[in-house]
Amino acid sequence: MSGVEIGVGSIIAILVLIQLGMHVAIALMTVSFFGVVLVKGKFTIAGVLLSQAALDGVARYSFGVIPLFVLMGVLVGVSGLGRDVFDVAGQLFRRFKGGLGIATVFANAVFAAVNGTSIASASVFTKVAVPELVRQGYTPRFSVGVVAGSSVLGMLIPPSLLLILFGIIAEVSIGDLFTAGIIPGLVLAFFFCVAILLMARFTPGFTGVANGEDIAHISRVDMVLKSAPISILILLVLGGIYGGFFTPTEAGGVGALGALLIAQIKGRLGLRELGRILLETGQVTASITFLIIAAHMYSRLLALTGLPNAMSGLLATYNLELFGILICYLIAIILLGTILDSSSILLIILPLILPVIAPFDVNIIWFGIVTIIAVEVGLLTPPLGVACFVIKANLDDESITLNDIFAGAAPFALIMVGMVALVVAVPSLALAFL
Repeated sequence: MSGVEIGVGSIIAILVLIQLGMHVAIALMTVSFFGVVLVKGKFTIAGVLLSQAALDGVARYSFGVIPLFVLMGVLVGVSGLGRDVFDVAGQLFRRFKGGLGIATVFANAVFAAVNGTSIASASVFTKVAVPELVRQGYTPRFSVGVVAGSSVLGMLIPPSLLLILFGIIAEVSIGDLFTAGIIPGLVLAFFFCVAILLMARFTPGFTGVANGEDIAHISRVDMVLKSAPISILILLVLGGIYGGFFTPTEAGGVGALGALLIAQIKGRLGLRELGRILLETGQVTASITFLIIAAHMYSRLLALTGLPNAMSGLLATYNLELFGILICYLIAIILLGTILDSSSILLIILPLILPVIAPFDVNIIWFGIVTIIAVEVGLLTPPLGVACFVIKANLDDESITLNDIFAGAAPFALIMVGMVALVVAVPSLALAFL
């Protein structure tokens, strides 16, 4: 077999193994090892190359940001800040048509600034927002859809674990990726709010008719008290990064400490709970570590096979410019999103595409934001929309089916596709603050 044939076969083997139920990191490592053996002909060479790749994957300062932001996100969830910000947002938007749906988007956007993962956002707001939306008169389909749609903001608005993963794989500044995600994240949240206003006015059969938004009144003092902890945490983390006081890794440590103090002040942190938090943080960090190691192993295999260079040559024969390559790339991401989760897509496709676009002098920070938005569309699309499955797992209402969740999330997935096109057409949306 030629190197290119081994490279193509490795991609097919990885997809097959993942669909058979093997963990993506194990699939990548296994295929990478045996692929190197086929290329080099010796097990010892494969072992040395891949062990060095594993070391290179985690032996860097920037990797320390992962456990710190994971710990901060878990502590934020325990502290009940999601409920607090949802209550405040509900009060702020109660007079709007579809106001509680807008409040859900607003709360998710704020929560994303201290959480970093769409899955946690989907889990928290399924329990917090869906029962209240249904009680207010919104349809179950719209209620779960707006939670699913707005949960994707957790992977775009910094700090984001997916942006961190992209930064480590692509070897670019995580701080710059965080900065680039701000405007697209806020614009996407704005588009979601506008869409909710329009749907509430023109498609009441889909959204339902709210019964007067009879949300319990919250005094201004209570609103300040409820919003103060999360505001302070955002100021500490993002203000510290953008003010030049902290690196992203240091900001993760400061944020984790701040979240720990908030949880302690709110009385949510007993010894047993603290043990559970540390265990969950360790499990998530270990999982991400294996993913990063696997990605570096796989990129070594692809480099040895020469597949990226072969792809560049093939594209050159068809005279495809950057725009054509980008369209093919985005279509591939969205299609992969129907069968793979977000991190799996990044791990498989980035080592392939980065060498291909290198001759075009592409701004990798902008390319990262485009990639993350496109990957996040997969969280909302069947058959493997991870955010939709998380919502279903956390629902207390058995009458709401998985099909209802996918149908409710469909308008928000379409808006995200439009957002991808907008960031491609207007790169300054991602690069304005850089």
